[in-house]
Amino acid sequence: MKILSAKWVLTCDENNSIIENGAVVFNEKIIDIDSLENIQKKYPDLEVEESKENSVLMPGLINSHVHLEFSANSTTLKYGNFMNWLNSVIKNRDALVEKATSKLISTKLDRMKKTGTTSIGAISSYSFDLEACIKSPINTVFFCEVIGTKMDMVDTLFADFKSRLEGAKQSASKNFIPAVAIHSPYSVHPFLVRESLRLAKEENFAVSSHFLESPEEFEWLHKDQGLFIDFFKNFLGQDKAVTKPMEFLNNFSNVNNLSFTHCVEASDADIEKIKSLGASINHCVTSNRVLNNSKLDISKLDDINLTIGTDGLSSNNSLSMFDELRNALMMHTDININSLASKLLKAATLNGAKALGLNKGALQKDLDADIISFTLPDDIEESEDLAMHIILHTKFVDKTIIGGIDA
Repeated sequence: MKILSAKWVLTCDENNSIIENGAVVFNEKIIDIDSLENIQKKYPDLEVEESKENSVLMPGLINSHVHLEFSANSTTLKYGNFMNWLNSVIKNRDALVEKATSKLISTKLDRMKKTGTTSIGAISSYSFDLEACIKSPINTVFFCEVIGTKMDMVDTLFADFKSRLEGAKQSASKNFIPAVAIHSPYSVHPFLVRESLRLAKEENFAVSSHFLESPEEFEWLHKDQGLFIDFFKNFLGQDKAVTKPMEFLNNFSNVNNLSFTHCVEASDADIEKIKSLGASINHCVTSNRVLNNSKLDISKLDDINLTIGTDGLSSNNSLSMFDELRNALMMHTDININSLASKLLKAATLNGAKALGLNKGALQKDLDADIISFTLPDDIEESEDLAMHIILHTKFVDKTIIGGIDA
């Protein structure tokens, strides 16, 4: 067993409990958490690792939605409009994927770890990121993604998806967990949705899907109109959407650990349906901004599990969760900054664990010991300001512990 102490221990539990001059006792799991004084009385024979001035302990950050296979992108893709971006992805996809070697992806994962991320939900279209994720100490829920709308291709596409999923299953471990992703309602044929979800339910896999990310997607799915018409005619020879949003959502009943990403164009009825499914919503505020999409109205999500994801470097300039949290803090100007900061840190820890089905996300007895420590630049007088200053001032962490081991 080990003991870490800090000036501030941010538990990120259901009550957002904060312990001043606190300590955590752990091995591979959290054993105890209390004031340093009480911990020293309970465990007199254990050495306490000295805390630094203005130090903070909190759970490792959980990036609930990230694409690693486009990690080679920096300035190649077009931003500012969803359709322009999508066309640039198709144009440059092969070149970017070829550049995103396991070595490059491993470098990105290592940087994520140094910026406090201990768990990810990795959306994988091709499984080119499989090797890097397996080798990384970061806990990975590996979402094998199914995509495709052409009826004459569904058997081939489903066979490819099953093959990639089987490869992930063969590599499964405590730190690497296979899962299923349905790309989106506009891009997946109902047969593929139904059969992929059947497999997910049989094996109790976590499931994730993009949902109503852009105005263009909304127009296409609801009215078979808008800028998607030319896209689908040119690339797929289709002039009608394969499903409607509510039809799509109705497929996801009885799925555990279900999440939908973006949802910025979701209607009130869609939000109610997502709530009834017990699903989470992955918020990727930077991606939404650079593609000029809407801002998620998180005030409507009080009864829905909100999580934070960076999306991929195809639509972000960083995979750091602290960068993403800062952007979210600045974007949601209609919410008090202190209460928003606490909400965001919980979304990036405990809520992310719930979405991915992990026994993590809080400094709480019997949860996995995924812990980060870092120092703030100066004193904090009031604990209510702590979450805000953590987000504003933290770029890298001093120590990352995953499963009780220094990573």
